[in-house]
Amino acid sequence: MDNKELMMRAIALSEESVRRGGGPFGAVIAKDGEIVAEASNSVTPSRDPTAHAEVNAIRKAAARLGTYDLSGCVIFTSCEPCPMCLGAIYWAHIDRVYYANDRKDAAEAGFDDDFIYKELALPPAERHKPSAILLPNEAKRAFRMWKEKDDKREY
Repeated sequence: MDNKELMMRAIALSEESVRRGGGPFGAVIAKDGEIVAEASNSVTPSRDPTAHAEVNAIRKAAARLGTYDLSGCVIFTSCEPCPMCLGAIYWAHIDRVYYANDRKDAAEAGFDDDFIYKELALPPAERHKPSAILLPNEAKRAFRMWKEKDDKREY
């Protein structure tokens, strides 16, 4: 399949999701032009705030390919990924992202992902959800253990 066909599938998934009671988002992960996984948003039906289309598709692709490293794959999403999904895309090592709608389109539809992007640029103490460091020395033990571990599998 070519890129336009893969994007049309992601868009179709977003429309199917709305009909089934989910959010208007769809995602397709492909490798060498073949669909590896596809998913739509299922936040409300599953009562899972992380069940965005991209995350759902990444989970399916990783399970199908038997790896957390999706290098060589491309993701097609009906909308620009939110910060959570973008983080998941980076952690999965997906090579490229194509999206149809952007975050401004999402905001007009009532999904203000741009707010989170702006929050990330602020110092932690100035965010709407203030953050503070607590017990860093105790927590660093796990990092030291990781660094010293000979048989770790890096990701």
